[in-house]
Amino acid sequence: MAAKALVVYLLTAFSLAVASVYFVNNYSHGGYAEPVLSSNFNGVGHSYGSEAKVWPELKFSWRVVLATVIGFLGSACGTVGGVGGGGIFVPMLTLIVGFDTKSAAAISKCMIMGAAASSVWYNLRVPHPCREVPIIDYDLALLFQPMLMLGITIGVSLSVVFPYWLITVLIIILFMGTSSRSFTKAIEMWKEETVLKKAIAEKLTFANSRGELLIDTEYEPLIPKAEKTKLQILKGNLNLKRILVLLLVWVCFLLLQVIKNGKTTCSTLYWVLNLLQFPVALGVFGYECVRLYKKSKKRRISGSTDLICEAAIEWTSTNLAFCALCGILGGTVGGLLGSGGGFILGPLLLEIGVMPQVASSTATFVMMFSSSLSVVEFYLLQRFPMPYALYLMAVSILAGFWGQYFIRKLITILRRGSLIVFILSGVIFASALTMGVVGIEKSIRMINNHEFMGFLDFCSSQ
Repeated sequence: MAAKALVVYLLTAFSLAVASVYFVNNYSHGGYAEPVLSSNFNGVGHSYGSEAKVWPELKFSWRVVLATVIGFLGSACGTVGGVGGGGIFVPMLTLIVGFDTKSAAAISKCMIMGAAASSVWYNLRVPHPCREVPIIDYDLALLFQPMLMLGITIGVSLSVVFPYWLITVLIIILFMGTSSRSFTKAIEMWKEETVLKKAIAEKLTFANSRGELLIDTEYEPLIPKAEKTKLQILKGNLNLKRILVLLLVWVCFLLLQVIKNGKTTCSTLYWVLNLLQFPVALGVFGYECVRLYKKSKKRRISGSTDLICEAAIEWTSTNLAFCALCGILGGTVGGLLGSGGGFILGPLLLEIGVMPQVASSTATFVMMFSSSLSVVEFYLLQRFPMPYALYLMAVSILAGFWGQYFIRKLITILRRGSLIVFILSGVIFASALTMGVVGIEKSIRMINNHEFMGFLDFCSSQ
């Protein structure tokens, strides 16, 4: 219920913000202003007009050292929380290193991809904390990935049309909402864990918030079972059939994007290639929906209490439609901000009852696909300098691996999976501060310069 309330809040606030564009533009310009394609950039990571490409040289300096430290900490915390960290990387690359915003977003994707890939590799060698199933929920990954990638395409298109100040407002609305809800969720989990630890110490019976009865059960989230080797754990965490389907969706979207980039904007073929992404995404999502719905219905008829997947919800048509909406919303936000969409997916997985370790692993796994798609596309378009991209991606790879290692060791020692949710909330809040401050400063400058504050024309703004 809390997840649906959050989505209603986001949709309502977003609608009001979008509707206010007409008022803001008319108020600031008397209703007579026309868009001027200058050096202003529209959205975090996407530009309109002719913003100059700025690629600083990679050499030892305090800027590189500071960017390395921030990139390492952001990647480590971002992958543990399952949000990537794009909201920290883009301001860092523009303000500290000196990249233009478009190039910064492209390098940010490289960092997210590197951190996500190393985290996935680490997670594949870790057993599920409670059950004999993979720690990555492939059912949920296959449910959300197609809609997430479709949403990213929509978000990139909207970033061309939306004014800069509007995207700043949307960033603040989204990040404050999700970080607040994640922090509340973390506190709830912390209290549950405290009661559980006391119950274990006193050999009492305890029921958690999902009504699951725990009797004299030790809470050991991520201690590998001694009877299994690393190779056996790795094999148990792999689902090749599901991975191949996800790869097929990835390849389809990549081909459509690459072919589309060589076509004239707003031509008939351009729109045909754009629209072809819808049947690809909806086809895979629909297949997974039918599968989950049938399994859930069969379980209800038989009276079984086993979960269909890690989510502790019934897979009704309403809940499936809600997941589709959240997937598209998360992808749209990712397209607007130049992130991987984890700012919606991570908190959402927690809200539908997925335990933190599995939510983090699944969100990072999905982000690996969405971010790598953008990296390949940016590489073909030559949007980032290879030396900086390779260096910062290497930093993120190390950070992703060691971040998972240290945080999971800490969870094992403290026996508190809620630490992952606290980190998730902290990363989103830090992203709200950094991107919000940068966006507000830029928006004020645009107002003082009497720049156009309304919607831009899609076809002429690219």
